[in-house]
Amino acid sequence: MIKSIIRCPDDMVLAFDEDDEQIPRYQGRYEEVRRLILENAPPEAVFGRWFDFENDITTVSRDEW
Repeated sequence: MIKSIIRCPDDMVLAFDEDDEQIPRYQGRYEEVRRLILENAPPEAVFGRWFDFENDITTVSRDEW
């Protein structure tokens, strides 16, 4: 199950499960995995944006992500 999803500055997406293991099925270019993630992420999933590689990841709403 998806626990957290991070959108990186280069529009790559990282997805992690409840054991903090990566989930390859949900990783890739934002445009290619966005719909799949939004359809399958549970309500409690945490969405994050990493606006630039110099700063920390910011938690955002599902709609902002």
